[in-house]
Amino acid sequence: MDNLNECQLQIRLITTQDIYAVPDVPLSVPTNIESKGLNQLLNQLLLENNPDILKTKEFDFLVVKELLRVPLLEHLQDRNVSTEATVEIEYIERIPAPEPQESILHDDWVSSISSTNKWILTGCYDHSVSIYTNHGKSVVSTIKHGDIIKDVAWIDKEDVSKGLISVSHDQTAIIWSWTEGTKNLTPKIQLKGHERGIECVGVGPNGLVATGSWDTQLKVWSSSFDPTDTGEPDIKRPRLNRDDLSPRTAKVSIKAHKEAVSSVIWLDENIICTAGMDHVIRLWHWESNGLVSEFVDQKAFLSASYSPLSKTLLASCTDKNIRLYDPRSTEGTICKSVFTSHSQWVSDVTWSKYNEHLFLSGAYDATVKMWDTRSPKAPLFNLQGHEGQVLAVDWSNDKYLVSGGADNMVHIFKNKHVTK
Repeated sequence: MDNLNECQLQIRLITTQDIYAVPDVPLSVPTNIESKGLNQLLNQLLLENNPDILKTKEFDFLVVKELLRVPLLEHLQDRNVSTEATVEIEYIERIPAPEPQESILHDDWVSSISSTNKWILTGCYDHSVSIYTNHGKSVVSTIKHGDIIKDVAWIDKEDVSKGLISVSHDQTAIIWSWTEGTKNLTPKIQLKGHERGIECVGVGPNGLVATGSWDTQLKVWSSSFDPTDTGEPDIKRPRLNRDDLSPRTAKVSIKAHKEAVSSVIWLDENIICTAGMDHVIRLWHWESNGLVSEFVDQKAFLSASYSPLSKTLLASCTDKNIRLYDPRSTEGTICKSVFTSHSQWVSDVTWSKYNEHLFLSGAYDATVKMWDTRSPKAPLFNLQGHEGQVLAVDWSNDKYLVSGGADNMVHIFKNKHVTK
């Protein structure tokens, strides 16, 4: 095969998108054909077979369950696929690039972001908790913590009246109440018990919250506004703080890791996942304090995200890579894919809530990347705008991709691929 242009492969083009279906017949194509050439071929077939499609469409092509990003023969050889038989290629409509929407300047580094259908919640290094509209308009900002805020979350993204939570390096977490759309943001409950700075928080489907800290502890708390719900039974209720914040102790405390807990996620109402700086990810049954499973890697974990759609877990490490794990695996390797593109540590990852293949990452290289799990060696898009380390990314609202970082900025990108 010295002259790839003269060599041919037999392919079949298939799709699950009936509107773009073409006759299922074998086609001969050059072995060096790439996505661009397949797009030209497919659009010609569509023009011949479906005159209702007036505009040229852009497609991506799945070959052996991965998106084609190199010449077809190279793609097949890398996966040890025979070129003697007809190659089945599935095509899907290409996702359009997200569009820059708004930018929000904060007074200090933005460490954390959590979005709803209407609101964007941020936590900052200046100890502030702030709420904005999805269009970047400031609603309220206030300070209660005595040190940098490392994570924030809504208790219920469908019902913001249930409040929000912030965690800080002042060793406490605060549960806030908020009258939606107003400046009435009030600290209600202070969660006390960690002995070093709190790094992360996760809210469960049962309304409980879990926190992870530099003290290596995982703690589970009630998120109730009821000041009498103090946590562990048979513990004398502590006195009110000077500022009348009702204190609360944890329902459960677990020594989860040998080093800091960097991420905490609820897989369901019973199982909590923790990722640690000790190179370990662990799954816990929180009520029994029981370790369900664990997997070890070669580098410290910085963040993690779980997808209920695919039942898989993303985690970023200090080796600049993102790993995809299947916690259900009982045979072979639990790590299913490694995503490589960032040039520095990946600080945060988050799944799309509407598409089992899509996720977002942010890194110290000042870039935000949108990925498809079927393309581990190249992201779909690089979202530009940050001029410093990206510290947080969020895709809780399917319409907007949000990022924040050490340049004091929050950037909002509009997702043009909303399917519902």
